[in-house]
Parts: sequence; structure tokens; C-alpha cells
Amino acid sequence: MTIEEKIEQSETHVFKVVFPDTTNHHNTMFGGRILMMMTETAFMTATRFSRKNFVLVSSGKIDFTKPIAAGTLVELVGRVKRIGRTSIEINVDVYLEKMREDFREKVVSGAFTLVAIDEDNKPIQI
Repeated sequence: MTIEEKIEQSETHVFKVVFPDTTNHHNTMFGGRILMMMTETAFMTATRFSRKNFVLVSSGKIDFTKPIAAGTLVELVGRVKRIGRTSIEINVDVYLEKMREDFREKVVSGAFTLVAIDEDNKPIQI
């Protein structure tokens, strides 16, 4: 399998419903909750790419362009952006979908860097 095929096959899609327990006093999703879900999606994408154990070492600029209201759907899409010797960078985009309308829009994006580790928590080659 080529590296391009592995990248394509590791693309990860996660869907969630925005329930009231995930929202703030504006009835929009907590930014911290979105960051947690994005980090999980990055981890899943990295794991699917190489089947190694990973830890998060950094996150890049996270752009929140629109609020995410309660009662909507979100899709998180993780894609491999860069592969290093022991690290991998994953881009995660978050799309908002309205439940009863044909509407989809990218509302958050960010980059996450993870490092592959062995059972002693030492970096290993991907």
C-alpha cells in the first residue's frame, strides 16, 4: 500500500449531536468540548494511519468561525497532513449540519501534532 493510500484510508469521520449538556449559557457548544472532540479525532486518525500508540504534543491555531447551536449535528474530519520520523500532524475540520435542513458548513479547523510512543513512553518511529 502506498503512503497516499494509507493517508486516504486513515481519514476519520466522527458525527455528534449537540445536546444541551454540551452547550454554554449562549446555547452554543462549549469551545473546550469542541477541542476535546477534535483532539480525540486527531488521535483516532493517527492511530488508524500507523496502528501505534500516540500522545498529543501540540495543537496549532484553532479557528472558530461560527457558533455551533444546540440541536445541530457536527461532523469532525481528521486527515493526515504531515508525517515525520516519530510525529504526525493531523488536520481536523468541524462541519455544522442542521438537522431539518439541507445545510452544511465548516465552522472550526485546527492542527494537532502527536508522537508515537512505545510501552515505556519513549518516542518510536512511525
